[in-house]
Amino acid sequence: MKILLDTHTALWFVNEYEKLSPKAKNILLNDTNQFYISVVSVREVAIKVSIGKMSELIGGAKTFLNKIEETPINIISISSNHAAEVESLPFIHNDPFDRLLIATAKSEVMTILTADENIHKYDVDWMW
Repeated sequence: MKILLDTHTALWFVNEYEKLSPKAKNILLNDTNQFYISVVSVREVAIKVSIGKMSELIGGAKTFLNKIEETPINIISISSNHAAEVESLPFIHNDPFDRLLIATAKSEVMTILTADENIHKYDVDWMW
């Protein structure tokens, strides 16, 4: 299964494993799954660190990327199809990062691994 990690899921996976649900832990430990993180999540981390909303992440986005490189998670770029898909999404969620993650998952036929209940309201496959 192709799994797109929401930003918080990736952060918890590389930093605070205990915050993951038991089901999410099992999914992440299953090596038959293919794991992805969008470059939009890296951008989100960089922005939040720079404005002081993620001060607990010492080293910021570079440290986050280094930790991701130590895992089986692949980084996926934002394509024009992903950006265009955002337009067709209902306006349930105001977060532009999450809207782009939803669009990416829909475009790439991925399941989003997320605890975000707003994402659960979209017509996209998700697990937690």
